[in-house]
Amino acid sequence: QVQLVESGGGLVQAGDSLRLSCAASGVTISRATMGWFRQAPGKEREFVANTWSSGSAYYADSVKGRFSISRDNDKNTVTLRMNSLKPEDTAVYYCAAMYRRGVGVGENEYDYWGQGTQVTVSS
Repeated sequence: QVQLVESGGGLVQAGDSLRLSCAASGVTISRATMGWFRQAPGKEREFVANTWSSGSAYYADSVKGRFSISRDNDKNTVTLRMNSLKPEDTAVYYCAAMYRRGVGVGENEYDYWGQGTQVTVSS
């Protein structure tokens, strides 16, 4: 059974940092594109960042320079480091795994999803 479990969310103030983790089981992430998406209240889920099997990363413009994604294939985990958080970063953050060719910015490209972790940034 494939599971992606996110952790590390919470309530922080604007300007603070958080580190989200995604632990995978039932699959090996080394060949996967691993992505983070988020969904704010009343909005559609949107792409945040991904890391390809090569280790390259791609970011949404809204988080570029503030967020950093990394992967540890030995531990089967992916981490999203979020700095200089803003109230508009408030959302449920989801980890996802993609085992097909593609850029990996669309949610329909991903095969497996976690349940999400809440991040709330107060002003």
